[in-house]
Amino acid sequence: MKTMILFFSSALLLGSLLTGNWKVDASKAKVQFSIKGPFGTVHGTFKGLTAEINFNEKSPSGGSITASIDPNTVSTGIGLRNHDLKSKEEWLDTKKYPKISFHSKRIEKAKDGFVAHGELTLKDVTKPIELPFTFTGKGNGGVFKGHFTIKRSDFHLGKPGGSVGEEITLDLEVPATR
Repeated sequence: MKTMILFFSSALLLGSLLTGNWKVDASKAKVQFSIKGPFGTVHGTFKGLTAEINFNEKSPSGGSITASIDPNTVSTGIGLRNHDLKSKEEWLDTKKYPKISFHSKRIEKAKDGFVAHGELTLKDVTKPIELPFTFTGKGNGGVFKGHFTIKRSDFHLGKPGGSVGEEITLDLEVPATR
Protein backbone atom coordinates (compact mmCIF):
# COMPACT_ATOMS: atom_id res chain seq x y z
CA MET A 1 0.00 0.00 0.00
CA LYS A 2 2.82 2.43 0.90
CA THR A 3 4.50 1.61 -2.42
CA MET A 4 1.28 2.38 -4.31
CA ILE A 5 0.83 5.73 -2.50
CA LEU A 6 4.46 6.63 -3.18
CA PHE A 7 4.02 5.69 -6.86
CA PHE A 8 0.88 7.84 -7.29
CA SER A 9 2.46 10.77 -5.42
CA SER A 10 5.54 10.56 -7.63
CA ALA A 11 3.39 10.31 -10.75
CA LEU A 12 1.40 13.42 -9.77
CA LEU A 13 4.56 15.39 -9.03
CA LEU A 14 6.20 14.30 -12.27
CA GLY A 15 3.01 15.07 -14.20
CA SER A 16 2.86 18.61 -12.82
CA LEU A 17 6.52 19.18 -13.73
CA LEU A 18 6.07 17.90 -17.27
CA THR A 19 2.88 19.82 -18.03
CA GLY A 20 4.47 23.07 -16.89
CA ASN A 21 1.83 24.59 -14.65
CA TRP A 22 3.16 27.93 -13.43
CA LYS A 23 2.02 30.15 -10.57
CA VAL A 24 2.42 33.85 -11.44
CA ASP A 25 3.91 36.24 -8.88
CA ALA A 26 1.46 39.10 -9.49
CA SER A 27 3.23 41.42 -7.05
CA LYS A 28 6.39 41.32 -9.21
CA ALA A 29 4.74 41.12 -12.64
CA LYS A 30 5.21 44.15 -14.90
CA VAL A 31 2.64 45.16 -17.50
CA GLN A 32 3.83 48.32 -19.23
CA PHE A 33 2.59 50.25 -22.26
CA SER A 34 3.65 53.20 -24.37
CA ILE A 35 1.93 55.32 -27.00
CA LYS A 36 2.89 58.51 -28.78
CA GLY A 37 1.03 61.50 -27.40
CA PRO A 38 0.80 65.14 -28.45
CA PHE A 39 3.77 66.08 -26.21
CA GLY A 40 5.94 62.96 -26.51
CA THR A 41 5.61 59.29 -25.69
CA VAL A 42 3.26 58.39 -22.84
CA HIS A 43 4.40 55.49 -20.67
CA GLY A 44 2.14 53.65 -18.26
CA THR A 45 1.55 50.51 -16.26
CA PHE A 46 -1.19 48.16 -15.13
CA LYS A 47 -1.13 46.15 -11.88
CA GLY A 48 -2.88 43.04 -10.60
CA LEU A 49 -2.15 40.55 -13.35
CA THR A 50 -3.90 37.21 -12.89
CA ALA A 51 -2.87 34.35 -15.11
CA GLU A 52 -2.99 30.61 -15.60
CA ILE A 53 0.08 29.46 -17.49
CA ASN A 54 0.53 25.89 -18.62
CA PHE A 55 3.84 25.84 -20.44
CA ASN A 56 6.68 23.43 -21.14
CA GLU A 57 9.44 24.87 -23.30
CA LYS A 58 10.26 21.42 -24.68
CA SER A 59 6.66 20.95 -25.81
CA PRO A 60 5.05 24.39 -26.23
CA SER A 61 2.21 23.19 -28.45
CA GLY A 62 0.57 21.51 -25.44
CA GLY A 63 0.55 24.73 -23.44
CA SER A 64 -1.92 27.52 -22.82
CA ILE A 65 -2.03 31.01 -21.35
CA THR A 66 -5.07 32.74 -19.91
CA ALA A 67 -4.48 36.16 -18.36
CA SER A 68 -6.39 39.25 -17.32
CA ILE A 69 -5.76 42.65 -15.83
CA ASP A 70 -7.96 45.25 -14.15
CA PRO A 71 -7.87 48.36 -16.38
CA ASN A 72 -8.78 50.44 -13.32
CA THR A 73 -5.15 50.02 -12.20
CA VAL A 74 -3.83 52.05 -15.16
CA SER A 75 -1.17 54.56 -14.13
CA THR A 76 0.66 57.07 -16.32
CA GLY A 77 2.06 59.26 -13.56
CA ILE A 78 -0.48 62.02 -14.24
CA GLY A 79 -3.66 61.90 -12.15
CA LEU A 80 -5.95 63.76 -14.57
CA ARG A 81 -4.86 61.56 -17.50
CA ASN A 82 -5.39 58.42 -15.37
CA HIS A 83 -8.88 59.65 -14.48
CA ASP A 84 -9.75 60.27 -18.14
CA LEU A 85 -8.39 56.86 -19.21
CA LYS A 86 -10.50 55.12 -16.54
CA SER A 87 -13.72 57.09 -16.88
CA LYS A 88 -14.17 58.19 -20.49
CA GLU A 89 -16.05 55.97 -22.95
CA GLU A 90 -13.53 56.77 -25.68
CA TRP A 91 -10.76 55.25 -23.57
CA LEU A 92 -11.01 52.37 -21.08
CA ASP A 93 -14.34 53.17 -19.34
CA THR A 94 -13.42 50.77 -16.53
CA LYS A 95 -16.88 50.72 -14.96
CA LYS A 96 -18.40 49.39 -18.18
CA TYR A 97 -15.40 47.21 -19.14
CA PRO A 98 -13.79 45.96 -15.90
CA LYS A 99 -11.34 43.50 -17.45
CA ILE A 100 -8.76 43.22 -20.22
CA SER A 101 -8.08 39.57 -21.05
CA PHE A 102 -6.02 37.28 -23.25
CA HIS A 103 -6.62 33.60 -24.00
CA SER A 104 -4.22 31.59 -26.15
CA LYS A 105 -5.46 29.20 -28.80
CA ARG A 106 -2.02 27.68 -29.41
CA ILE A 107 1.63 28.22 -28.55
CA GLU A 108 4.48 27.48 -30.90
CA LYS A 109 8.26 27.69 -31.00
CA ALA A 110 9.61 30.73 -32.86
CA LYS A 111 13.04 31.87 -34.00
CA ASP A 112 13.67 33.98 -30.90
CA GLY A 113 11.46 32.23 -28.35
CA PHE A 114 7.79 31.40 -28.62
CA VAL A 115 4.53 32.85 -29.94
CA ALA A 116 1.16 32.56 -28.23
CA HIS A 117 -1.61 32.87 -30.82
CA GLY A 118 -4.81 33.92 -29.13
CA GLU A 119 -7.51 36.50 -28.56
CA LEU A 120 -7.24 39.81 -26.74
CA THR A 121 -10.44 41.29 -25.34
CA LEU A 122 -10.32 45.00 -24.59
CA LYS A 123 -13.50 47.00 -24.06
CA ASP A 124 -16.18 45.54 -26.35
CA VAL A 125 -13.76 44.05 -28.89
CA THR A 126 -12.12 40.63 -29.14
CA LYS A 127 -9.37 40.35 -31.77
CA PRO A 128 -6.82 37.70 -32.66
CA ILE A 129 -3.24 38.65 -31.77
CA GLU A 130 0.17 37.07 -31.75
CA LEU A 131 2.07 37.50 -28.51
CA PRO A 132 5.79 36.77 -28.98
CA PHE A 133 7.53 35.86 -25.73
CA THR A 134 10.65 34.40 -24.24
CA PHE A 135 10.99 32.14 -21.25
CA THR A 136 14.03 31.93 -18.99
CA GLY A 137 13.80 29.12 -16.48
CA LYS A 138 15.98 28.38 -13.48
CA GLY A 139 15.14 25.57 -11.08
CA ASN A 140 11.49 25.83 -10.05
CA GLY A 141 11.19 29.41 -11.25
CA GLY A 142 11.17 31.32 -14.49
CA VAL A 143 10.38 34.60 -16.17
CA PHE A 144 8.09 35.06 -19.17
CA LYS A 145 8.77 38.24 -21.18
CA GLY A 146 6.55 39.45 -23.99
CA HIS A 147 6.50 42.41 -26.34
CA PHE A 148 3.74 43.22 -28.84
CA THR A 149 1.87 46.07 -30.49
CA ILE A 150 -1.83 46.66 -31.04
CA LYS A 151 -3.71 49.33 -32.98
CA ARG A 152 -5.77 51.46 -30.63
CA SER A 153 -8.50 51.96 -33.24
CA ASP A 154 -8.99 48.17 -33.44
CA PHE A 155 -10.16 48.28 -29.82
CA HIS A 156 -12.16 51.54 -29.97
CA LEU A 157 -9.57 53.47 -27.94
CA GLY A 158 -9.54 57.22 -28.48
CA LYS A 159 -10.90 59.14 -31.41
CA PRO A 160 -9.89 58.44 -35.01
CA GLY A 161 -6.89 60.50 -36.11
CA GLY A 162 -5.86 63.27 -33.77
CA SER A 163 -2.59 63.74 -31.94
CA VAL A 164 -2.47 60.35 -30.19
CA GLY A 165 -0.45 57.64 -31.94
CA GLU A 166 -2.18 54.66 -33.52
CA GLU A 167 0.06 51.97 -32.05
CA ILE A 168 0.18 50.91 -28.42
CA THR A 169 3.26 48.91 -27.46
CA LEU A 170 2.96 46.50 -24.55
CA ASP A 171 5.78 44.91 -22.59
CA LEU A 172 5.25 42.09 -20.13
CA GLU A 173 7.59 40.61 -17.53
CA VAL A 174 5.97 37.83 -15.56
CA PRO A 175 7.91 35.88 -12.93
CA ALA A 176 6.43 32.50 -12.04
CA THR A 177 7.16 29.39 -10.00
CA ARG A 178 6.07 25.77 -10.29
